[in-house]
Order: sequence, then structure tokens, then C-alpha cells
Amino acid sequence: MREEILLNQDNALQLEKLYRGNKPGFKAAFNALYPELRNNPLAEGWYQRLNFSQEGAAWGTPAERTFVVIASLLAALLAKLPELLSIDEAFYYPRNVGFIVAPALMAYFAWKNTVSWKVRGTAILLLMASVVFINWLPQNENSDTLILSCLHLPLWLWSLLGAAYSGGKWKNGASWLEFLRYTGELIVMSGLLVLAGGLTTALTINLFGLIGWDVQWVFSKYIVICGLAAVPIVATFITRVQPTLVNKIPPVIAKLFSPVALVMLVAYLIATLIAGKSPYHDREFLVLFNGLLVAVMALIFFSLAETDQSGSRAQIVLLLLLSAVTLLVNCIALSAVLFRISEWGLTPNRAAVLGANVLMLAHLFYVGLKLFAVLSKKSELRAVGASLGIFLPLYSIWSAVVIFIFPLIFGFK
Repeated sequence: MREEILLNQDNALQLEKLYRGNKPGFKAAFNALYPELRNNPLAEGWYQRLNFSQEGAAWGTPAERTFVVIASLLAALLAKLPELLSIDEAFYYPRNVGFIVAPALMAYFAWKNTVSWKVRGTAILLLMASVVFINWLPQNENSDTLILSCLHLPLWLWSLLGAAYSGGKWKNGASWLEFLRYTGELIVMSGLLVLAGGLTTALTINLFGLIGWDVQWVFSKYIVICGLAAVPIVATFITRVQPTLVNKIPPVIAKLFSPVALVMLVAYLIATLIAGKSPYHDREFLVLFNGLLVAVMALIFFSLAETDQSGSRAQIVLLLLLSAVTLLVNCIALSAVLFRISEWGLTPNRAAVLGANVLMLAHLFYVGLKLFAVLSKKSELRAVGASLGIFLPLYSIWSAVVIFIFPLIFGFK
């Protein structure tokens, strides 16, 4: 290794190949040679690269760590609020679960991205209006509009978080792509934290059980709930200060599951025809059909986010095929919803599904056109990602319509 480095000390490409081939060996040999190469600008650059240390900022600044601790404690307090104030859990959690974490994450990104006070004030007003409205809705377990509002509220809060992440730049496609990448990293890191927490909890309960102490009630009543409330905040902090920990995982997941989803979707459509199942008369099957549609759409979004900078032709073809098959599924679901409306009238559930299906249909068609243009070399891949900057705010607007308008126009039914 020493001789090869000396021989290629002015060859940046070959040095990179040597480094990638044996990183520990390259670093050891290069550091030993550095006194002889210190007058070489390329060698100086390599020395700084190999020996750069971020120990002081590896886990953020003291202010960041303090923010995370305080935000986690506040989230835990909000999660335990029904017990502290004797609030009905069936009333509190469906309406307010999103508010346990979303405001803290929004505040974090507003602070880190130096969002203007105008944008911050708008976000605070929207959050307060959402809290007041969702808790003002009459308690009725059979109310479709109440259930729809609770189901769409996380999407609305997620879009507000995206606005804080992008610094209030709603129409910036690149910012929305970055936000999707962050969302994927957040899901991965949160999953790892929950898995680690679950294993630690099980181990602790069993260890104390061996000496006759029952600590399960402590975990179930306090630690588990408070820990789950803090997970997204801690996961966000880790992904921001240690980006290399998880930023390679979402692209791998997207590449692995895109072909699996395509094969599964085609097989499912064929099996549906053979089984004679129809979403036109079977309501539960239509719900499942739409759930499948949303899941595949999310996979397409995350795949687009991960292939925006560089994507092979095979990956683009795969995404185009997946978009085409999902478009077919969407058309079937949309026609089934229209059929049910024509036969049995308009209800809050059918109106919500109709609007979502129309929006997804337009988005899939637009994405398909852009992907085809990329394959035809008439457009660049970044144009596909820009579609997210157009449509994700529209999903946010639709979720707001379902949350705030539907209960009023349908009489809280």
C-alpha cells in the first residue's frame, strides 16, 4: 500500500480506488507517509479528510441536547395528560396523538432552519386552530366525519412539519424531496429505537422477575408511554447530528421493495380476477384496495426521493411500471367509489375517498409522464422529484378540507 500511494500521489482517481479498496490499510499507510508528502496539496487534502474529527459536535451542541431533553419531557407530559387531568382516554388520544410530537419537531426545525417569525406565527395559529377545532367536535363514536378528521389530522400535521423543515417554502420541490428523505430516515431510526427499547424492557422485566420484583406495571404505566412519545424527537435529533448512521438504509429499502411491490401488485390483481372479488359491491374489499393503493403510493414517493440525484435506467423503468400498475389500481378504486356514490348516494367516507383517489390519479399520471420523458431523454430526473413540490401541498390542502370542512357540510354525521 505504501508504494502504491507514493506512486500515485498525484493521481486523485487512483488514490480514491486505493482508499475504497482498503480503508484502514490506506489510512495507516498514508498517515505514516504524510511527513514526506506534506508539501503536496492533494496529500494535504487527503490528510485532512482521513483525520478530520467531529467529536465536539458529534452529538450536537449543548443547546440542541437541552432542547431534545425538554421536548421529550413535554411530549411525555402530554402523553400522560389524560391520567393527570382525569380526561377520557377514548376522547383524548384519537384527537390529540399527533399534537404530542408534531409541535416539538416543528419548533426544532423552525429553530435550526432560522424560519422567519411570520412563518412561525402562521404555523402556531394553524396548530392552535387545529387543537381547538378537533377537540371542539362533538363526541360521537359513530360519527364518520369525526373519524375522518382524526385520521387525516396526522397528514395535516405532517405537512405543517414539512413547511417548517423547508423554511416555509411550500413550492420548493427540492425541499419536499429532502423532507421525504428525512421522513424515511425518521421511520427507520424510530423503528430501531423502539426495537432496542422493547428488548431492553423485556430484559429488565425478566431480570427483576428472577428476584421476585414485579416491575411490569411501572413500564406499562409510565416508561413505555413516555418513551414512545419521545422516540420521534430523539430519532430526529440522531438523524440530524449523525446523518451517516441511517441515510444509506432508506435507499436500500426502496430499491429492494420496489420490485417486490410491483410483482405483488400484479399478482394481487390477477388473483382478484380469479377469485371473483369486486370492490364495487364489497365495502371491506374496497377499503383494503385503497389501503394497498396508499401503501404503494408511499413507496413510489420514497423511491422517487431516493433516486432524485442519481438513478439507473433500470430503476427508472421499474418506477414507471410500478406507477402504471398503481394507476390501474387507482382507476379501479375510483370507478368503484363512483359506482357506490351513484347507487347509494354521497357520504362523508365516499367523498373523502373520492377526493383522495382523484388527487392520487392526477399525481400518478403526472409522475408517469415525467418518468417516460426521462426514459426518452426529453427531461431530467429532477423534474420527476419536482412533482412532489406541486402535489404534496395539494394533499395537505385536501386533508385540511376533510378535517375542517367535512364536519360542517355533513352536519357532524
